[in-house]
Amino acid sequence: MSRLSVTVDGYTYEVELDLLANGQTRIIVYVDGEALTVDAPDLLSPMQEMEWFIVNERPYEVMVDPDLEWVRSSWGIHSLEIEDQETTLPRPPISDGRIKAPIPGQITQVLAAQGDEVELGQPLLVLEAMKMENEIRAPRSGRIKELCVAPGQRVTLGQVLIEIE
Repeated sequence: MSRLSVTVDGYTYEVELDLLANGQTRIIVYVDGEALTVDAPDLLSPMQEMEWFIVNERPYEVMVDPDLEWVRSSWGIHSLEIEDQETTLPRPPISDGRIKAPIPGQITQVLAAQGDEVELGQPLLVLEAMKMENEIRAPRSGRIKELCVAPGQRVTLGQVLIEIE
């Protein structure tokens, strides 16, 4: 479950949701604790000019900025700010060297290779979720023992991405 802080025109909402799997279009989204059923277009395909979302059986036609800075609906254009609440939390120390996916998403870049020596905080991967890029950094210095993912690969929450020894 992803936890986001979403600000629309200055009003902030706490949002929790599971990301859509390939081809899945219906999800449950919790906005300030209230459950909403949302039928969305295939979010992995390019967004068209306007897209239809069904929220609790009511249709809404919206256009979302590719950079997630605004959203347009029949009520106008609204500023949008999204903050991933899970990436702002300190990560627990990792004693066994495994780096796991903090959220489900898709690997868009691999910035290191098996056998590379890495330093604490060095960027290793880019994980895209909800059109937001999350840089995965080395939690400690060491050598990459195993690289378990490739660009374009979808990953689930907690899936092992890299092992450092």
